[in-house]
Amino acid sequence: MIFVIDTSSARSALALIRPDGTIVAEETHESGRTFDLPGRFREMTAGHAVTKVAVATGPGSFTGLRVGVSFGLGVAIGLEIPIVALRTLHIQVARSDRPVVAVAEAGRGRVYSLAPGSEPQLTGPEDLPKDLPAVGWLRPATESSLRSAGVDLLPDAELRSFGAAASRLLESALEVAYGSLRLEYMQALGSAFTRNRWTRT
Repeated sequence: MIFVIDTSSARSALALIRPDGTIVAEETHESGRTFDLPGRFREMTAGHAVTKVAVATGPGSFTGLRVGVSFGLGVAIGLEIPIVALRTLHIQVARSDRPVVAVAEAGRGRVYSLAPGSEPQLTGPEDLPKDLPAVGWLRPATESSLRSAGVDLLPDAELRSFGAAASRLLESALEVAYGSLRLEYMQALGSAFTRNRWTRT
């Protein structure tokens, strides 16, 4: 079984997926201190052998990313199983069959975004493309700002689930050495996209 973790945005999502892509279980939660990742892991994987871990590496909340990645690494190292990295915005893109702009919460009213054929950006709602719908998990205030700026944010009911999107990406995801896993985030005072190698402490 592959256990997938995404704690990088306004919602945290987990999935348990068979190697053939079948989704055994999945769930989403509001991100924050009340989200019990170890407890959800124990309950979701009870009776199943976890053979691989996949973690979302951003861009997103630096604290949220570290929570998910550190837990995923701990599971992978403890069980001596592989770990793979999934980019947060690419998970959101994989939820749709049509071209979309993927968005994720960046704080201070901003979003991380990924438009077709471009690189990830840190931007305000007013600078997002208006000719494509947006897909992503945002806080209510940020979501309202996007809609006020004329951005069409697709509802979850029209999209694949987190587990289904992750399953598609896992088909081509490569295993990463424990010490080479990188977190991706935007620098606070600019739009430079930065990758930080994860180091165990």
